[in-house]
Amino acid sequence: MTKPSPQPSSRSSRSSPSSTPSPPSAPTRIRVGSAPDSWGVWFPEDPRQVPWQRFLDEVAGAGYEWIELGPYGYLPTDPAVLAEETARRGLRVSAGTVFTGLHHGSDVWDRTWVHVAENAALAQAMGAGHLVVIPSFWRDDRTGEVLEDPVLTAGQWRDLTRLTERLGREVRERYGLRTVVHPHADTHLDGEESVTRFLDATDPEAVSLCLDTGHYAYAGGDSVELIETYGERIGYLHLKQVDPAVLAEVVAEGTPFGPAVARGVMCEPPSGVPALEPVLAAARALDVDLFAIVEQDMYPCAPDVPYPIALRTRRFLRSCGV
Repeated sequence: MTKPSPQPSSRSSRSSPSSTPSPPSAPTRIRVGSAPDSWGVWFPEDPRQVPWQRFLDEVAGAGYEWIELGPYGYLPTDPAVLAEETARRGLRVSAGTVFTGLHHGSDVWDRTWVHVAENAALAQAMGAGHLVVIPSFWRDDRTGEVLEDPVLTAGQWRDLTRLTERLGREVRERYGLRTVVHPHADTHLDGEESVTRFLDATDPEAVSLCLDTGHYAYAGGDSVELIETYGERIGYLHLKQVDPAVLAEVVAEGTPFGPAVARGVMCEPPSGVPALEPVLAAARALDVDLFAIVEQDMYPCAPDVPYPIALRTRRFLRSCGV
């Protein structure tokens, strides 16, 4: 879907000669898209996930033009094949996504770069401009097994910030992509304290933020406040909401993120928090080009569930002016 620019307010030809025409509305600089995540896709292969062809058909049918690549290997990794499949549906790619564990230090750099490079190369070939980087989980998102301490040491913080800066610079130099780091539930980078510490310790020229409104609310953060305080660091948005009642339950019970999602902690807008209208208003006030990609975590889900939600969500976002 090629989103038309908002049109100037029309006036009847019978208006009084003294009437002053309304100025044309400024076109939004926010480009809306969706992602495999909104179709219940978390893994390159899983029998409970919809086939990639169906995802592409339905995301286009729902009225989106932009998509993310999702887990590497879910969509075709041959750029020629993927370019043909997306182009004939009127779709374009905004970003690739990778998980990293850079707080483990230089020992993990080489194997991390192999994974980053394959994702970045495909994103670059598809004309994307961003690479979304998500820190690794401190507990398994499906089993709940605790993998490491949920609190980083001072040395691990230094490794995380130093190596993320290195990653951002090398991804830009080699692939021309902007690295946007995504705070995420059950990782060491989630709420206000860790996010602001990370931003204060990293070079804005190397690292920007992918603000996921749902994950930030999951950890108690205020997305509008973050945008207003660190606006120059906001390089990308994921639009998501949490169900506050379910969130209170899973936080109280210490439920891991995967089972929390299965219980419906991430919900269809506009039924959850944060309210997306003020988030989008704050983003528009930055007066910069931003992607706002819808990501409603709902793995696993029945194959017929995502498309109607996607249609309603796109309609809701249009009512918000994007």
